[in-house]
Amino acid sequence: MHDNLQPLLTAVQRNCHIADARYAGDYTLCVYLLKMREYFRWEKGYAFQDKLPEGDVGDWLRERENFWQTIEDESFTTLPVDGNCFDPFDNEAVNAALNPHGLVYSGGLGNQCTPHFFLGRLDHQERQPEFTVFVSENEYARDLTAPPAMALDNTIFVRRESLRRMIWEKIEEWRWHKKDNAMGRAIRDFDFASNTETALGHMTDMLFDSVLLHEKGEVLAGKLLGPEWEQMLASLPRSKSEIMIRAVRDLLADSLTTLPGLLASGSDASLHFFFANLTNTRKYLFPAIMHGYETWVSQGRRAAIAELVSASEAHWSALASQMLEIYRANPDDFADRLQTLVENNKF
Repeated sequence: MHDNLQPLLTAVQRNCHIADARYAGDYTLCVYLLKMREYFRWEKGYAFQDKLPEGDVGDWLRERENFWQTIEDESFTTLPVDGNCFDPFDNEAVNAALNPHGLVYSGGLGNQCTPHFFLGRLDHQERQPEFTVFVSENEYARDLTAPPAMALDNTIFVRRESLRRMIWEKIEEWRWHKKDNAMGRAIRDFDFASNTETALGHMTDMLFDSVLLHEKGEVLAGKLLGPEWEQMLASLPRSKSEIMIRAVRDLLADSLTTLPGLLASGSDASLHFFFANLTNTRKYLFPAIMHGYETWVSQGRRAAIAELVSASEAHWSALASQMLEIYRANPDDFADRLQTLVENNKF
């Protein structure tokens, strides 16, 4: 990065730290510690195969948590670019200023309205009829969560470095018990034992299309549901109801693009990885897809999954429409009603 962009990098990373100070504690202890180890790896520049110095990690963790306590009440700072200051959530304006410098930026709200920010090297940009896709490579600023992809309005950000690190976290987590499960099946054809970096690169290339498919589904689902859906989400407290409502939209997105695309690709590893990363809420609401996956694994019949796609799209679309109707009729008292509706309409 050019020296004149250093103030921008400082500002973006400051906003990442503020977001972490507010929301890093939402993880379970095991997941939090794993993510913090990998955050240390990124920040200090260790390779994936490097053994981390446990003492240094512990000292860094305590220092970072103490630092977070001093900034958690700060407001997010504006971003200086070329003599102008931009709102950290004005992605369009910030990227218009940054893309000519070979950089890409994203600031938005993820699951449970948690803010995320990142600044990275722009690898390439794709303009499609319904989407604009920014693909980043090296990341210069990031937060703890670092989602590998995010859709904001009609713009999709795919972060290859974060995708690579997310895959690594999943592999490290699987290695604790080495169960014969979806994650184990997803990685069994990649030679991590001989060359971690090469295997991780190949797996990242393979899964790039998977995360892009889901984000395209998110954009399409957003067009189907309209702005009222986001208004409904914004009205909800951080709760089980919010998690369930978000899961319905995720399942609709998966039925629109992710599952059809993965099935068409013919990649077993990509499909296994999809099931390895289904949240417990999505599994709970969509037991039929887990039965279809188990049938594929035990009998080799992919059609057990494919047969569910069309029906699931109709189901989640109709359920989402019912949810919006309840929200319109009960704008001051809808959370519990929605949760009951969703729990009574598992598929």
